[in-house]
Amino acid sequence: MTNINSAKNTVVAEIGLLIYRDCQLAAVYGLSDMFRIATDWAISISGEDRKLAIRVSHWKVNEGDDTVECVWDSHPDEPHRMSYLIAPPSLVMPALMTSMKVSADWMNTLYNKGVTLCSVCAGAFVLAETGLINHRRATTHWAFAQTLADRFPKIDVVAEKMVIDDGDIITAGGILAWIDLGLTLIEKISGTGTMHATARFLLVDPPRREQSPYSVFIPNFEHGDSKILLVQHHLHACYSEQHSIETMAERVSLSPRTFLRHFQKATGLRPTDYLQQVRIMKARDALELTGRAVDVIAWEVGYTDSSAFRKIFRKIMGVTPSQHRQRFSTE
Repeated sequence: MTNINSAKNTVVAEIGLLIYRDCQLAAVYGLSDMFRIATDWAISISGEDRKLAIRVSHWKVNEGDDTVECVWDSHPDEPHRMSYLIAPPSLVMPALMTSMKVSADWMNTLYNKGVTLCSVCAGAFVLAETGLINHRRATTHWAFAQTLADRFPKIDVVAEKMVIDDGDIITAGGILAWIDLGLTLIEKISGTGTMHATARFLLVDPPRREQSPYSVFIPNFEHGDSKILLVQHHLHACYSEQHSIETMAERVSLSPRTFLRHFQKATGLRPTDYLQQVRIMKARDALELTGRAVDVIAWEVGYTDSSAFRKIFRKIMGVTPSQHRQRFSTE
């Protein structure tokens, strides 16, 4: 494996780690080490004389003036351009966790700039204070699930899943689920080969052992168009509703023609295709994790015609819903 300083660094993403009071520092440093190992393996796999580096930065609330500052950075000489922020687990029970308003406000600011927010275990309580996972599915440690649901009743808490990837928000379950989250992010950033190489080196299983080879939808939230970002967030949160071009354009005060042009430029997809990708992502999760009928799942993700759902699913995933369930179901 190549030494970390022996090749040119090309930063492909920056991952921030939030250090809050009583958080699990083992997760912070473990993730930092994992992303460094992934960086080393990326050059071994690519065979190129450059390192596809994952930049890692640590952020902490300055209690003196309620600001959040960077306290460690793997690439300190470069301006920050964060892609992901992770709220790690807590070492104390949720009942003893203090208010995280400053952290939550900062996370909201980052989210509105296109940063994907992530949490592990009780880190979901920090993320929940942002209000951004209201009316969404989220996971946490099974022992904390009811507490999270009681404290934040607008969240659909799904304790049985290890990782829930909503595209713009990712939550992971147990206290060691930072391993699953870290590998999930490595796959998104550096590809499946680097993720598997990192997992093998660490002697851990890949996340979702038989991850679908068709799961290729990685939404872009870093395009800089705040109006389109607002529509994206709305589609991820309200995917089962009907969304016309006119209503989406009206939401951000653009004409339909201008909205279409801006949306496709920012995301690479037409709004209808983007919504289909989001819905199929949700349907895939339901097929893997539940025994609900395909027709029911189709209705739940926004399709009134189950035959149309099956056609779209096969077009995007390469297999029928039933074939996908047979291959990847955890039931």
